[in-house]
Amino acid sequence: MYTRKEVEKTKRYAKKFVRYQEGAERYSLGLSKFQALAKEAGAIYKIDKVVLVNTEIFENYLESFRE
Repeated sequence: MYTRKEVEKTKRYAKKFVRYQEGAERYSLGLSKFQALAKEAGAIYKIDKVVLVNTEIFENYLESFRE
């Protein structure tokens, strides 16, 4: 049986779009570093005053740094 906490964690990581704060926490980065990397990756979507980051694009970009 899954606990409520495990289900919530799974839902959070299954999201395709996140806001800056959530993305910074998800990838264990500082907020400004996450913002800069998301912009470099071309993963930013601006809708009015809301900014969303596409996690699929961002993760593909992160893979380019793999050694």
